Amino acid sequence: MANFNFNLRTATSTTPTPINLVIRWNNKRLVFPSNETILPKYWNNEKQRVKAMKEFPEHPEFNTRLDNLVIAAKNVFRKFQNDNENAVPTIEQYRSILKHELGIEEKEVYTLFSFAERLIVEQTQTIKSKGKFVGRNTIVNTYKQTISILKEYQAKKRKKVDFETIDLDFYFDFVKFLEGKGYALNTIGKYIKTLKTFLNEANERDITNIKAHKSKHFKVLKEEIDAIYLDESELTEIYNLDLKDRPALERARDLFLVGCYTGLRFSDFTRIEPKHIRDGFIQITQQKTGSPVVIPIHPIVQELMNKYEEVTFNGFPPAITNQKLNDYIKEIGKKLDSLKNPVSVTTTRGGREITKKVNKYELITTHTARRSFATNQFKNGVPSLTIMAITGHKTEKAFMKYIKVTPDQHANIMRAIWNRQELKAVN
Repeated sequence: MANFNFNLRTATSTTPTPINLVIRWNNKRLVFPSNETILPKYWNNEKQRVKAMKEFPEHPEFNTRLDNLVIAAKNVFRKFQNDNENAVPTIEQYRSILKHELGIEEKEVYTLFSFAERLIVEQTQTIKSKGKFVGRNTIVNTYKQTISILKEYQAKKRKKVDFETIDLDFYFDFVKFLEGKGYALNTIGKYIKTLKTFLNEANERDITNIKAHKSKHFKVLKEEIDAIYLDESELTEIYNLDLKDRPALERARDLFLVGCYTGLRFSDFTRIEPKHIRDGFIQITQQKTGSPVVIPIHPIVQELMNKYEEVTFNGFPPAITNQKLNDYIKEIGKKLDSLKNPVSVTTTRGGREITKKVNKYELITTHTARRSFATNQFKNGVPSLTIMAITGHKTEKAFMKYIKVTPDQHANIMRAIWNRQELKAVN
C-alpha cells in the first residue's frame, strides 16, 4: 500500500505556502497539490494537519478537506490495483486518475517547440479547409524555419530552449548566434518576430506567463532596404517591349503591369475574377488584411483586359507563381538599357553594414509593382490618404517611408500643384 503525507512547500515562509500531498509507493513518489495554502505557524508538522487555534477558527473544515483528499487518493490506488490484478500505477497514471476522480480538468503540457508545432498544424488545417492561401503558406514556412533555427541554436550552444529559458540573456545570445551565421538584419528580425508570435499566443492561451519578450529590449530588428520602384517612363518601356517571340515572358510582363497599375499585392492581383469587376472598378477583399478595397481600372489595365478577354476565364493575364514571376521580370528588365544602371544597396549582414552596386533590373520583384504604384501616384499628385486606402498603410509616416520620393521630386510635386492652382485661378 502507498504512504500518504502532507508537506508544506516552504516550511519557513512568513506568508501562506502551498500544501502538497506526497504519495510514495514501490520507490515511486508523486507530489500532488492540495490547492490549499497555510501559514506555517498554523501547521502541526507531526500530525500533518492545521493546529486547533483560535487564530484559525476554520481549522475543522480545513482539515476535513485534507482528509477527503487522502481518502480519494487511497480509493484511487485500491481501485487501480483491483482493476489491474494487484499491479500498481505509474506516477503519470496515478496523477491522471486522481485528477479525474477529483474533477480536475487535465491541462495539456506544452514545451515551446511542441506548442509551435501545434500552431503549424492549426495554420495548415486552415489552409486545407479554406483553400491554398499564399499568406498562410508563408506563415507555415516561417514557423518551420524559426523552429529549425531555434533547435540548431539549442544543439550548438548546448542550452535548453523552452518557455522558462526565454529571457533577455537568451535574446542577446540568440541574436549574436544569428549574426554569426551571417544572416541579414531583416532575416534575424523575422525569426525574433516569429518567436514573439509563439510566446504571445502561449500567453493568450494561458500556457505560459513569461513576459521577457514584451520588454522594450526584446526588439524585432529591421532596417529599411534600399528598395526600388519603376517610374512611369520605365513602366512604359516595359509595356512597349516586343515579347511576341517569348510568350511566357509576355504574359509575365502583362501580369506584372497589372500589379503596377492596381497597387494590389501579388496574392491579390493574381486572383482577380470577373465578379471583382464592377462599373470600371476592381472591388476585392485583400487576402492579407481582410479589408475591402476599390480601385479604378487604369487605361493600361483595361487594355490588358481587352487583350486577354477571350484568352483567360477572368480576362487577365494567367497567374504564375511568385518566384517564377520574380525570375521572369528580371529577365525582362535586363532587356532595357535604362534598367542596367547600377544601384547602391546597403544591408546589415552578420552585424556588419555592407554596400554593393547591382543593376537595377536585378532588384525588381513582384513587390516592386506595388511600390511603383504608390510612388508614381504620389508623384502624380494623388493625395497620400487616397493611395493609402488602396495600399492599406495605416499611417502617413509608414506610407512616406514606403514610397521612394527624393527631396527634388517632392519639390517638383509641390511646384506642379502650385502651377495647377494658379492656372485654375486664372480660368
